[in-house]
Amino acid sequence: MDNSLFDVFYKSTGICTDTRSIQTGSLFICIKGENFDGNSFASKAIEAGANHVIVDNSDYYTNDGTMTLVDNSVEYLQKLANFHRHKFNIPIIGITGSNGKTTSKELINAVLSEKYNVLATVGNLNNHLGVPFTLLRLNKSHEIAIIEMGANKFGDIQELCEIAEPTHGIITNIGKAHLEGFINFEGVLKTKKELYDSIEKSNGIIVYNQDDKTLATNIPKNVETLSYGTAGNETVYGELIGLSPFVEMKWNTESFQSNEIETQMIGKYNFYNYLAAATFGILFNVSNESISNAIKNYTPTNNRSQVKKTRNNTLILDCYNANPTSVSSALESFAMNSHPNKNFILGDMKELGIESKKEHQNIIKLAEKLNLQGFVVGEEFSSIESKSIIKSFTNTEALIEYLKTSPMNEKLILLKGSRSIGLEKLENHL
Repeated sequence: MDNSLFDVFYKSTGICTDTRSIQTGSLFICIKGENFDGNSFASKAIEAGANHVIVDNSDYYTNDGTMTLVDNSVEYLQKLANFHRHKFNIPIIGITGSNGKTTSKELINAVLSEKYNVLATVGNLNNHLGVPFTLLRLNKSHEIAIIEMGANKFGDIQELCEIAEPTHGIITNIGKAHLEGFINFEGVLKTKKELYDSIEKSNGIIVYNQDDKTLATNIPKNVETLSYGTAGNETVYGELIGLSPFVEMKWNTESFQSNEIETQMIGKYNFYNYLAAATFGILFNVSNESISNAIKNYTPTNNRSQVKKTRNNTLILDCYNANPTSVSSALESFAMNSHPNKNFILGDMKELGIESKKEHQNIIKLAEKLNLQGFVVGEEFSSIESKSIIKSFTNTEALIEYLKTSPMNEKLILLKGSRSIGLEKLENHL
């Protein structure tokens, strides 16, 4: 692609793909979706104040200097992002994983922001469009960029790495997420490992969890690494002191031992996310005190590992997404909590394909093993009979109606399920 086609971006005030949010001087890129063709808004974008429009459907192209016709608008966006990325000689951290990548990204950002001006993915805009959008926000003030990378099918991470060309990388874990697109665990591993392959090619640095044998045994041989874990021989090693339900921990290096830190997140799984963030802090020479402060002060949002006290109960809100690995981790951490009166509310896990029934059964078997009881929501969980299931509901609204006549009081309640189940709606009824 002719690099001169990118000049319109540098003459604009920024990228836009939605006419409802156009700012004067924007470069509007027409993106085709499953149910719409962004090209149909090309003329409207100019009327709304766009400086220029990229179209890939000649039916909507106007040869008056306000539009550029390309073969594929998404490909244009991605190549523009890669072109722009090469204007910055700064560390680009790529982060992926089946679980915890958004939380880890936020924690790493919190730690590195103690010393640097950091650009990080907003929310979970981590796909073939979100990664370019993030890269195109880079400006001369940024000293480090953190790019979250998501995957639903084979080759997704390789595609995103070709756009971002990360210099540093971390895979939080390899689990059973999006099995519908990957077929099996081996498919997930192959795709996530594409980040490691990219870092190896760029002679970059990989940060990894040494306690996770799947990750530890798949590190490329000829690449620089930093590790974290609990054995005591890692770059950063930690101690999980307790769950109150918040993570209480220490983190250490060869020459430093932190004081005990009470964090503001729950779950043993987040203990490792904290260690990952501390490791990046050590890598980029953030002071030990600043690392500890960032770990202590980070507050989660968006229903990710949040603890909320209502008038009647204490809720652990972890209902942004769910897959077999993350739900198992949540239940295991929930079982470790010493609260005398606790119940789970589990929602169905989506995108598991032919493995769905078996994986839902495995979750309930784990709940039985951990001597946990609670309620389930969704068709998959509702088809299972178990001593761990107090009552089943096909949808969240049915559970809300039940709670109106059978309220829960003085309990610690874990809410965990796929986003589409909408368990967060229960908050006002608990």
